[in-house]
Amino acid sequence: MVGPIRRWQQRHWRERGKADRVELYTVVTWYVTAWFFALGWLVLPLAAGLARGRPAALLLGIPLILVAALQCAVANRLTRPALDHYLGRSRLPAGAHRVPAVLLGLAVALVLALAAVRGADGPTIRMALGAALVPFGMLYGVTVPVRVYLRYAALLAALLAAALWLADRSVAGLLGTALVTAFMTVFALIAYRCGSWTLSVLWEAERAREAQARLAVAEERLRFGRDLHDVLGRNLSVISLKSELAVQLARRGRPEAVEQMIEVQRIAQETQREVRAVVRGYREADLGAELAGAQGVLAAAGIDCEVRAETGGLPAEVRSALGWVVREAATNVLRHGDASRCQVGLTVREGRAVLTVENDGAVAAGGGGGGGSGLAGLRERLAAVGGTLEAGHAGPGRDRFRLVADIPLTTVRGVTS
Repeated sequence: MVGPIRRWQQRHWRERGKADRVELYTVVTWYVTAWFFALGWLVLPLAAGLARGRPAALLLGIPLILVAALQCAVANRLTRPALDHYLGRSRLPAGAHRVPAVLLGLAVALVLALAAVRGADGPTIRMALGAALVPFGMLYGVTVPVRVYLRYAALLAALLAAALWLADRSVAGLLGTALVTAFMTVFALIAYRCGSWTLSVLWEAERAREAQARLAVAEERLRFGRDLHDVLGRNLSVISLKSELAVQLARRGRPEAVEQMIEVQRIAQETQREVRAVVRGYREADLGAELAGAQGVLAAAGIDCEVRAETGGLPAEVRSALGWVVREAATNVLRHGDASRCQVGLTVREGRAVLTVENDGAVAAGGGGGGGSGLAGLRERLAAVGGTLEAGHAGPGRDRFRLVADIPLTTVRGVTS
């Protein structure tokens, strides 16, 4: 039993984003709520009357229970379309409220009939009435304006109170009917419409984060384009002018044409070096910036990130390589598993720089994965400076993932010197 649950969790839960998880949790809660009221407010109270063998309870109670079950099933089927309608993803199908309204009318009629023949006591009648209102109210409250919902809810409450007043002629019963009807209609409105509004705000924030990420990428591309334009624009203009001058001098048989072409060659070689410098700066990762960025991104994702780093005195090659490790590790923590805490530590001792990234919530199949292409790329970068990378599960529960990058500083200094 545990194995299938874990496989379902990994397939349908861990692969979802946080907003998608909240939506799934909310929808499942709505499913359960409808059945909870049907069971707790209708089936169990009526079961007592059925057990005592009252003919009216048997004749009307069993169909009422069946109608309540149909109400819950229809409400569960329409929950997703109603939520999508509220969030603006799709329009609710025409006539979607028709079947729930018919079932509500049938359930109310059975409850009133049960009250008329004294098939159940007053509290049971009113609880059954409240249970019948929830499946319809939860859908109607999400798909129509609030003022329309409240107007029809008040009208329905008045009609139900009047009908039950005619059945038992009790002032306490009249007050109880009004209170139960008001509570269930307001509960359906608050629980479901507020939940839908919360989801809409959450998805709006998710879309804003995605837009912000796209803007950051676009800004970086613009910066890179400006740098290349600044480097290439001026130099190519000079090369073009000097080439034209060399052509004119060569046609006239002037020896200065050779000098101009030598100058063109020099400018071209200088441009090549400048372009390489721009690309190198674009590709290099700054260790300090990556540590701060990883902490900020993980914190924004709700992951408690603790950073302890000694970055002073490290060679540029080591800082760049470790910056890439931090970037890839933070990406893996976000993409894989369901981490709630992450620790990043960088120590320099005995001529070695050791970076450790450890997080909880790792899935059994990887949490960052030892064979991913990202980690393979990191191993190549670290190998260029004589370093090594180890990644795998750690801890007794195998739910922690640890990544360790080790770079000998003596090798790097020997290479750079």
